[in-house]
Amino acid sequence: MARSASRSSSRPAARPAAPAPGDVLGHVTLVTGKEEFLGERTVAAVRAAVRQHDGEAEVSEANALDLTLATLGELAAPSLFSTTRCIVVRALENLPDESYDGIVDYAKEPVEDVALVLVHTGGQKGSGLLTRLRKLPAVTEVKSEELRASEYPSFVQAEARRLGTRMDPDAAQALVQAVGTDLRAVSSAVDQLVHDFPGESVSAERVGQYFGGRAEATSFAVADAAFAGKRLAALEELRWAIERGVAGVLVTSAFAGSARGLARAKGLRPGGRDNDVARDLGVPPWKVRSIREQSRAWSEDQLAAAVRAVAQADADIKGAASDAAYTLERLVLTITELRSASRS
Repeated sequence: MARSASRSSSRPAARPAAPAPGDVLGHVTLVTGKEEFLGERTVAAVRAAVRQHDGEAEVSEANALDLTLATLGELAAPSLFSTTRCIVVRALENLPDESYDGIVDYAKEPVEDVALVLVHTGGQKGSGLLTRLRKLPAVTEVKSEELRASEYPSFVQAEARRLGTRMDPDAAQALVQAVGTDLRAVSSAVDQLVHDFPGESVSAERVGQYFGGRAEATSFAVADAAFAGKRLAALEELRWAIERGVAGVLVTSAFAGSARGLARAKGLRPGGRDNDVARDLGVPPWKVRSIREQSRAWSEDQLAAAVRAVAQADADIKGAASDAAYTLERLVLTITELRSASRS
């Protein structure tokens, strides 16, 4: 079988190009670098290519610390169900020195129906093995290096393109500033924007509607979860907000806004257009559906009780409550209990 020359990407991309089965079966994919999110994408892409070729293919994982040529041979051996296999070896930097020759020998002539993925998480440990592997024609290296600060907006734009839309440069910059530099969080935020506004170019204004001010966004996440009756989720969001110093008044303000929105929604006639309803409620159009669904679960008496609970918590916070965290947790519990009562 002809082998392609060893290849290596210079900088991390939003997602590696989807490999064809022939690119990974009978080859070794070497994943290097500290950025776990990007590295895991490469692993997932290889798995998908193998499953595309054979839906019954077996996928297995091993830790390099426990890997020997014998155990690799066992992993690569065909089973009763399929000859096609995908093997992922984690933490290649921990491979025992005595196993280096075995891995290199295997990589010189990989098994035809096996896709071997070697994951090295960065650092100098095991660099000698990497040097040897990079010289082999059957080895394809995909780097998952940590992004530089200047590269995050480009990553965001690439994510948007992958999902079939366009994001303005200033929107990409605004999203990074609002969400931070955790690639999982950034990717999730792009996915949310693209799917909530299908077919639209994502602007900085759109980003501001969703994520304008991390503290504000976090406060609304607490309120949304509480009014939906999701007690654990609301408490987790609240603890996240408290740990990051979000002011208590922002949280009570978000609760007050949610209560007002639900009260107004109950007074609207059904069937109105989202844009018109959004204008009447004073919220962005993307929130109309969730407000409508939530309002059906609240009676007028329950909403009145919720408004009183929010007002009391707000007064306590502004009156320099001795334990603001306790006040806010009590508010979350009160609102979720009121919401739960509507189900009984």
